[in-house]
Amino acid sequence: MKIIIEPMSADAFAPFGDLLEAKGTPDKIINQGLCGRFHDRARMDFSDGRAGISIFHAEKRDLPLKLDLVERHSEGSQAFVPMSHQPFLVVVAEDQNGTPQNIRAFLTEAGQAINIHRGVWHGVLTPLYDPGLFAVIDRIGEGPNLEEYWLPDEVIIATS
Repeated sequence: MKIIIEPMSADAFAPFGDLLEAKGTPDKIINQGLCGRFHDRARMDFSDGRAGISIFHAEKRDLPLKLDLVERHSEGSQAFVPMSHQPFLVVVAEDQNGTPQNIRAFLTEAGQAINIHRGVWHGVLTPLYDPGLFAVIDRIGEGPNLEEYWLPDEVIIATS
């Protein structure tokens, strides 16, 4: 199976999570008129525990990409905020009775971040450029919060 990468947009990504970006008119102007605040743009959702911020340093990947694993987190959402001004690849899938279906791939624009909703199947962190540094806001708590699914058939993600 071959998946063609789509450009990231808030509407296309909405079934899987939130697109975080500073586009349009800010909700409020703060800091003596020198800063636009785009307020409350992600639905952070945790069953228990608390929100924490971790730093991930992921290796750069190349396209086309062979996708063999997706995962999901039943106990909390995950926000990925790049710490460089580079786009990255986001892979998500619908759930059908515990099995990922209808895999989609999105390419963010520089300056965009994402929040993947709780329970959504997604690929691992996939930077396409070095250094692959991300701030990740997710659930910190007791108990398991990771389910992995190894894809039975080859899936290739490409630009065309």
